[in-house]
Formats: sequence, structure tokens, C-alpha cells
Amino acid sequence: MSTLRSSEWYSGDDRNAYIHRAWMRRGTPDSAFRGRPQIAIANTASDLTPCNSHLDEVAQSVRNGIYEAGGIPLELPVVSLGETQVRPTAMLWRNMAAMATEEMLRANPIDGVVLLGGCDKTIPSLLMAAASVDLPAVVVPGGPMLTGHFRNEALGCGTDVWRLSEETRAGTLSEAMFLKSESSMIRSKGHCNTMGTASTMALVAEALGTIIPGLAGTPAPDARLLEAAHETGRLAVTLVEEDRRLSTFLTAANFHNAIVALAAIGGSTNAVVHLLAIAGRLGIDLTIDDFDRIGAQVPLLVNLQPAGRYLMDDLYRAGGFLAVMREVRDLLDPSALTITGQPFVDYLADAQIWDADVITPRDRPLQPAAGITVLRGSLAPGGAIIKPAAASPHLLKHRGRAVVFDSIEDFHERIDDPELDIDENSVMVLRGCGPKGYPGMPEVSNMPLPTKLLEKGVRDMVRICDGRMSGTAYGTVILHVTPEAAAGGPLALAQTGDWISLDVRAGRLDLDVPAEELEARVPNAATVEGFADPRRGWERLYVDHVLQADRGADLDFLVGSSGSAVSRESH
Repeated sequence: MSTLRSSEWYSGDDRNAYIHRAWMRRGTPDSAFRGRPQIAIANTASDLTPCNSHLDEVAQSVRNGIYEAGGIPLELPVVSLGETQVRPTAMLWRNMAAMATEEMLRANPIDGVVLLGGCDKTIPSLLMAAASVDLPAVVVPGGPMLTGHFRNEALGCGTDVWRLSEETRAGTLSEAMFLKSESSMIRSKGHCNTMGTASTMALVAEALGTIIPGLAGTPAPDARLLEAAHETGRLAVTLVEEDRRLSTFLTAANFHNAIVALAAIGGSTNAVVHLLAIAGRLGIDLTIDDFDRIGAQVPLLVNLQPAGRYLMDDLYRAGGFLAVMREVRDLLDPSALTITGQPFVDYLADAQIWDADVITPRDRPLQPAAGITVLRGSLAPGGAIIKPAAASPHLLKHRGRAVVFDSIEDFHERIDDPELDIDENSVMVLRGCGPKGYPGMPEVSNMPLPTKLLEKGVRDMVRICDGRMSGTAYGTVILHVTPEAAAGGPLALAQTGDWISLDVRAGRLDLDVPAEELEARVPNAATVEGFADPRRGWERLYVDHVLQADRGADLDFLVGSSGSAVSRESH
């Protein structure tokens, strides 16, 4: 093992070394400062991030593993983002959380780090930070909650919120029963139990190679999560001893496998912006077209909400993530290594499917080709994405008249107006919800349908937005339209009554307006007034520097790595 980075703080007899040791001592023996790896536990536990509130318990198991392996565990609370709680959207602060974590890891006497995340933005922000500071790092995902039940039906948190809410608006479920379901929705500690963004990012992070294989998807209340957390703590010490940083093994091959995994599990569209951002920190050339090229023809094998029937604890008992990946092993890049130093494909040989209704075999998939599809055309010259697995097949090729909403406030004000000129063939368009426009690219793209259409039995329509949608959501929703309206994209010029053509198979999304007419248009006042215009603070910095969705919505000055070196002393 080479000289520890932490020795730059602790070794020697001068005044500075004295200060660094003395203030950390507080009963710690001398041996703690002599050649023992200092391992941070970057912990996103927070009472205001309910999906991560149990991570203090997980951290204790990590601590035990670190200490057993000869390291010194040091818990480091970092910015925690609760998807269900923070306004206007957790995505606004993903980059801030990544930046703050990176800076704290660099600034402190740390040799390696264990990253504890769960809720949607926490694992992506931690991986972005670890990639940019480039210290040995490994992820422990907090795990999904157990399944709750209501009226003898399993509840998928998120997915069934959308479903039950629409049934209430349609008049087929009473408001009293809707509210009664609330206490049944969240049964235990852990993140969403659907294939939402939290579950997706845990599984995709394992496919990427940053988690001990077989760990992702372990339910939060399961004792095996603590066992794996202990083992991860031990591994963190080995990573330091062998100088195994993310930059030493993460290549384009790892991202190839992550994209295959995303398609096979029917994962969240949000993984696209997160993987793009992580790749950007590593200097790996990943584009949205890679998601189409690699993943569009991958079969959907996981029968989980929102694309299917079951939930995350079902996936775990049915054989887990490795059983899924064994079915698509021929589509994986065998050269991709994991955090253990071994190829990911080496962990697939013993994986088995125990319930073929939850994990379908390759020869009878839920859908033969269900990965993320990239759309381009006159309405999305920079690209847009759709998740066919969660869409209505009859709407994947559609031409309809646009009904345009200039902002989310405009949408809420008018969507249930009985005089709104809209029918089931219309195309709902919502703008001003991109990274710059909102700001932060909120999960509003899966717009609720008009009550008058719900009452007629309509349950899906084509919807287009420059924002995101929850990974728990479903429907024929076109997302991440680039450039967004606030960045001068054609979405800002669409008008109610324009015809829009969608052809998912052909990868097309077009505004059927003559080019010369479109060039003559300017955004209306209501659209421009809806764009964010912060005067100070993080929001100002974010709006001035955020990249578009097709580049991961990172900040332009955060792309890449600064390494772990700190050149100056503090005293």
C-alpha cells in the first residue's frame, strides 16, 4: 500500500500535525493515526428524507466492517434530498449535493469512502462526487420498503398514488377511501418499492460495478442488508490498500452494461440524466443515442410496477437482480469490472429465477424490446425520450392536435375546466419545466388527465414536456425535450391547435408546422413569464450554468474531475 493520503494531515511532529491529531483524538488510540486507512461514511440519512431515515443503522454495520478490517470509520453527514418533500424539485439540488460531498471528501483527511444512498437523487449525487474527487469509493444502497396492502391489493408506492388519485378524480373511488389508503401505502423503512428511480439507480449502480454484486434490491428491513453493509465496510479498506478508485475500472463497458440493465428491469427514465452526469464526471463519452443504440431492443424481463404487476420485495425473493442479468448475459460487455476487481459477468453463473412470473425468462419476455427510445424531430431537435414499457401500445404512433400549457400553474388552472377544448386524441403539451425553466426539471411530465375525459374512461393520452416524470409513473409520456423551452427550443413556439406527430418506432417527434411559419413565431408572454428568473443563491448559479437534459443536466463547470489533492495547509 502506498502512503496514505490521510498521512498528509496526521504524520509528523509539527504544529499542524499536532492540531489535526489532537482535535480528532477524544479517546482514540495513537494507532488510529499511524497507517490505518481513514474511511468516510458519506451518510444521507435524514428525517426529512424518509426513504433514507434508516441509514444510521446501516452506517453502524459499515463502521463495524471498516474497523474489523483495520480501518478507521468516520461518519460524514452529507446533503440529503428527499424526493417527496423538497420543493420545487430535488433535482435542483442534485448537483449541489454532489459538489458539497466532493468538496468535503477532498478537504478532509480521508483515504476512501462508503456512499450510503437510497432516495432518488442521493446515489447519483454521491457517485458524481466520488467520480470527481477520485478516491476509492463503494456504494451501499438503502433498499426498498416492504409491500403494503389496501383492500387486499398490493400497493406500489408512487404508482398507486397516481392510479388511485385518477380513480378518485374519475369518481370510481371515494375521497374517503383514497385517504384511507394513505396509511397503508408506506409499510416499512426503505425507499419506493416500485421500479421507480430509487430502485432503478440502486440496480443500475450495481450493473455499473459500484456495488458489491448481489446487494442491490435487498429490502431495507432485511437483516441481509446489514450483513452486506458490514462486508462493504471491509471492502472499503481493501480498496484503499489496492488504490482501486472509480477511474481505475469504470469504462464505457460499464455504462454499456448499465444501459442493458436499465432496459431489462424496465427502469426509470431518470436514470438517463443520472448516468449521463456520472459519465461526464469520469470523462466517458456517453450520449442519449447510446441508450437507444444499446438498450432499445433489450427485452423487458421484470414484471414490476409501473410497467408490470409486482414490487421490489417480490423481485428479491424471485431471484434478484443477478438472475435478471443472467438472462441477458449475451448482451453484456464481459470486460466490465466491478468494485471487487472481478468482472460483473463472473457473478451471474449461480443466479437462478425462482418465480418466473416476476422475472420472466429470456424466451418469453414481458416485452421483446422495451428500452428507452430516443425521439428526434422538429419538436425535439436535441432529442427527447420515452419509455415504451410504460406507454400504451396504441399511442406509440399517433397524430393529434396540441393543447398547450405555458407553465405548471397554467396547467393546474385549466386542466379541469369543462370548457377546455380537448379530447382523447389531443396531445397535451407542458413547457417551462426543463432544467433552466422551472428550475430543476421537476417530475411533472406525467400530467393528470382532464376529469371530463377520466369520467369517460380515458386513462392515457400522449403527453409532451421538457421536464421529467417519476420513475413510478406510467403512460405515453415524452420527456426531457431538448432544447427546453427556456433555452430557446421549438417547444416554446408550439400553439394550441398545431398538429403533432409521434412515431416511436421511427424515433420521430414532429411539430407539423411549416418551417417558415415556425421561424416567424416568438414565445408568447405567458410562456416567458413562466420561466424561472432567480436573483441570487444556488438557483441563480444553477440557471446560469446548468446543461441540458441530453448532457445530464450537470453544471458546466462541474463536468470532469479535480482529483483529491489539496495543496495548502489550514494553519
